[in-house]
Amino acid sequence: MADAAPNPSESEDAAPAVPTRAEVTATLTAPGAPFEMEEVIVRGAPVRVWKTAPASLRSVFEQSAAHGTLDFLVYEDERVTFEETFRTVAALGHQLVDRFGVRPGDRVAIAMRNLPEWVMAFWAAITVGAVAVPLNAWWTGEELAYGLSDSGTKVVFVDEERQGRIAPHLADIPTLEAMIVTSEEHDPDGGRMVPVGGLLERIGADPLPVVPYPELVGTPAADATLPDVTIDADDDATIFYTSGTTGKPKGAVGTHRNSASNLMNLFFVSTVGSMRRSASQKAASPGVQNSNLLSVPLFHATGCHATLVTNTLVGGKLVMMHHFDPERALELIERERITAFGGVPAMVMQVIDSPDFATRDTSSVQSISYGGAPAPPDLVRRIKEHFPTGAPGNGYGLTETSAMTTMNSGDDYIAKPTSVGPPAPVCDVAVVPEDWEGEEPPTGQPADPTRTGELWIKGPNVVRGYWNRPDATAAAFSKGWLHSGDVARIDEEGFVHIVDRAKDMIIRGGENVYCVEIEAALHEHPAVADCAVIGVPHPVLSEEVGAVIVLRPGMDVAADELSRHVRERLAAYNVPSRYWFRADALPRNPAGKILKRELRTELLGDVPAF
Repeated sequence: MADAAPNPSESEDAAPAVPTRAEVTATLTAPGAPFEMEEVIVRGAPVRVWKTAPASLRSVFEQSAAHGTLDFLVYEDERVTFEETFRTVAALGHQLVDRFGVRPGDRVAIAMRNLPEWVMAFWAAITVGAVAVPLNAWWTGEELAYGLSDSGTKVVFVDEERQGRIAPHLADIPTLEAMIVTSEEHDPDGGRMVPVGGLLERIGADPLPVVPYPELVGTPAADATLPDVTIDADDDATIFYTSGTTGKPKGAVGTHRNSASNLMNLFFVSTVGSMRRSASQKAASPGVQNSNLLSVPLFHATGCHATLVTNTLVGGKLVMMHHFDPERALELIERERITAFGGVPAMVMQVIDSPDFATRDTSSVQSISYGGAPAPPDLVRRIKEHFPTGAPGNGYGLTETSAMTTMNSGDDYIAKPTSVGPPAPVCDVAVVPEDWEGEEPPTGQPADPTRTGELWIKGPNVVRGYWNRPDATAAAFSKGWLHSGDVARIDEEGFVHIVDRAKDMIIRGGENVYCVEIEAALHEHPAVADCAVIGVPHPVLSEEVGAVIVLRPGMDVAADELSRHVRERLAAYNVPSRYWFRADALPRNPAGKILKRELRTELLGDVPAF
């Protein structure tokens, strides 16, 4: 009689079963577990929170001192350790308090490109209880002056370029009492140049003191300590100005709880991924420092909350780029043994498409995550092809949610490349009819994974509102819920699918056309490097679909071929009837979102939209 066939489940070589996401979540959030939750009242509304979250961002920074001599910041050829960072931040903190009279709740702004001094200024403001106000380094002088004035900033850290932009507008910033300036230029010995200090004249007010950053820091003491300040979890911590494309930007006021909750959200997602990692995926080597390529601006929520704050606590290395360039990114990935990079989808695509890709060692990369803009579903396939040991991830969040609300990563992302994933356990999401007037989402609706509507979000990461904008706050927030403005659906497994921005939807002959779906289809064509779908006025249909196409180098394709390509994937009313082919990159804001109003005006002039 023949031997019985071996039972794979009993074989020593059989791979262990990968636990489900629900099983891992239940284990991690159980009473006494690392991600236990509890309910508290925040601004009058009940909210689930992480029970073990840091009490404040000051607590996060205090814990970072334990990483000692590990590299924390790398900029060009400069390296700064965690130990050096702590001493510098302590020195700056005492100067803010003793020299400039900064008190808890005062606003301290940062207006510079990604530099080590940006990080020092942020943590110095945070640890003395001030409100850090990161301003968009791409802004004009007038826009920077608006941010400083609107926030009531007392002290601002700038680089020389931003100083030059702000100087002509000082009369419009009455609350500003001091400017601390740094240089990004290097001297012949390889160090950084020391900028000139002094006084800046301004009309109708005393001259503004300008203090060189090196003078302010001096030589920090080896035993430096932070100023003695008490901070509550729901104290204001940051004001990030939203990157809207119309009207004046609004300052989203985030608390210490908001940022600490985002930190825990990211830790939770990472821990779930580690526990569910399949045998084919690469695990981090014990003792290897995480190394992150910082390719996004620190003045946005992703760069600050998701990247800077997280790596400060866990001891990760941040490798800064003067500006994003795919060839330079590949060079740094190889040189610094980068374990994680991403930013926005366009950056990942540019790295993969770079002619230098095949010549660089990218084997250290374990995670490629992005957000901030819709990602073509085909990108996950390309990531797995080019980074076989790297786990792709696609997240969704807003300035108003302190970065992450949902995250789709690893095998889940491969299985559902059109989704941004499920919400963090402390976050609630709901699809609400766009004409809904209630303060909370409607109850009793039957589950319907095909239903679309505005995505509402509730959780401890949702900011408290907009700075000095009660009307805007009332319009966007109600009973702890944020009205995102994004059109979404939630499938039967709780995964969120962003369909489009509500204001970006095209209505063609009574049919709702969601631009992101058409863009995703166009991105699947091998000749298309980038694209944007816009509404084009039509006398009968109200709007027709237009597509702006950037082709890959050396590729060519006719409009008829692209129409056929889209028609094979989507209903006929989604097929563009107008095409524009352009050689230049599409216009984007610093968060990576395509400036469609600007693009539309460039192509169609001031013809009013329907």
